[in-house]
Amino acid sequence: MDITFIRHGHAEHLLNYPSELNRLHPGLTAQGKEQIKALCKLIQVKPDDTIVVSPTKRTLETVELLTSSARGRVMISPLVGPRMFPQDSSYTPLGCDQIYSRAEVGRLYPDRQIIDVSVNDWEESINQMHARRFTLLAESLLAWCRKQKGHIFMVSHDGTITNYRMLLGEQGLTRNDFLGEAGYCTIRNV
Repeated sequence: MDITFIRHGHAEHLLNYPSELNRLHPGLTAQGKEQIKALCKLIQVKPDDTIVVSPTKRTLETVELLTSSARGRVMISPLVGPRMFPQDSSYTPLGCDQIYSRAEVGRLYPDRQIIDVSVNDWEESINQMHARRFTLLAESLLAWCRKQKGHIFMVSHDGTITNYRMLLGEQGLTRNDFLGEAGYCTIRNV
């Protein structure tokens, strides 16, 4: 199985950085939407592919633009929600990193499916989760991904993507390895 990680485009919480970092549920800016439209020329999502997306407004908007012609199957999972990198338990999560609740996802995106790997997925944020617990849940999600047809796309956040890349064997990653706005990378034969 191959996984392509995609980072959402430029979002509203970055407009007046850092004063907007506590903005709840920031969406994509006009610039972010243009970045994703440009990314669509580089990324081809086919009908048998699966897109796993973080339950945040900016990632869900990214997927809406990527799948505007109804390609691929979209699955929402809190296990690809925001996660800081590197981990720091003293860090207080920002408002921009709060995910939609399961009820909000059902109301706002009734046509999308949800992946449930753990009973507490929606109540327990992966943002400050201990590394062992995150690894256990992330491995469960990856096992689920391996059972799917086609290519896997994960639309998420820099820190989360970097944590998954390390889990998949990349070593020595730092914040300098973040994908950046509308960036992507593919890991083969996962």
